Amino acid sequence: MKLIVGLGNYGKEFDNTYHNLGFFAVDKLSDEYGLDFTKNECKAKTCSVYLKNTKLLLAKPQTYMNLSGESIRELKQKYKLNGSDIYVFCDDIDLPLGKVRLRHNGSGGTHNGLRNIVLNIGEDFNRIKIGVGRDERFKDLADFVVSKIPNEKQEILNESILQAIEILHKELGE
Repeated sequence: MKLIVGLGNYGKEFDNTYHNLGFFAVDKLSDEYGLDFTKNECKAKTCSVYLKNTKLLLAKPQTYMNLSGESIRELKQKYKLNGSDIYVFCDDIDLPLGKVRLRHNGSGGTHNGLRNIVLNIGEDFNRIKIGVGRDERFKDLADFVVSKIPNEKQEILNESILQAIEILHKELGE
């Protein structure tokens, strides 16, 4: 089994914000597989599919970004997963807009959601980071990541999400 997590914040006020790129990625993946997030478990909305005899559990934690690790820890324990079985899609302000990067382990860096995951399960899990860059108009990074994505950046980020999903497919041997 593989756990595929999209990080984000639930609620209308967070729709179309940078911090919800992880949610967008797993939503796109669920659409690809014809799935809906209908199950509530371990503080997350989930859905699952079998691919090549491997179950994929897609999850969107409902704890808000900075507590995402609680949900992931519970899912990891419930399904008896190793860190290498977990893939997390997230935004990254330290990567230029549109750049996508896979890391198999490491710290949470400047991302509070990743920091909380590291706190809850350790550094051994996979991250697929989608670069959003920085915007000097925002003095506080938190204000930037929960700001609405402007139309002119939407296409770049949509392409980045597709690249991130392609990276996941390669990792899963699809």
